[in-house]
Amino acid sequence: MIEIERKFLVNSDAFKKEAFAKRIIKQGYLSSVPERTVRVRIKDIHAYLTVKGLSSDSGLSRFEWEKEIQVHEAEQLLLLCEKGIINKTRFEIKAGPHTYEVDEFHDDNEGLVVAEIELAAEDEDFIRPFWLSDEVTTDKRYYNSYLSLFPFNEWE
Repeated sequence: MIEIERKFLVNSDAFKKEAFAKRIIKQGYLSSVPERTVRVRIKDIHAYLTVKGLSSDSGLSRFEWEKEIQVHEAEQLLLLCEKGIINKTRFEIKAGPHTYEVDEFHDDNEGLVVAEIELAAEDEDFIRPFWLSDEVTTDKRYYNSYLSLFPFNEWE
């Protein structure tokens, strides 16, 4: 139940040609408090309720619990969420034994593209495709919970 993840900006749309899956995601936050973020997500025809804990000192890992729920339940929970529903398209790309999830944001976060990779250990080696740019793992501005409250297009 510990998630280890690295996050990067993306500098090219070349990743789209490498994608083996593409999914539409709508998500909101019942709580965006860093100690216990509670997310409601609809991904294509599936829905999930996710609880995440505070990040570790390194910023690479944190507690995560997720449960699949009915889509109609998620739709009702989205009505209770804090302001700022996130809409994005997720592309999944294989890179060696790992899969990158590249999120292309829409609406108030249009223009932002972020790639995430989940690892088994904080020091695990991984392939860095050429379309990755700066690492933003420890920059809380790139957390979806932050983007829901402070959209990318409002940054200075």
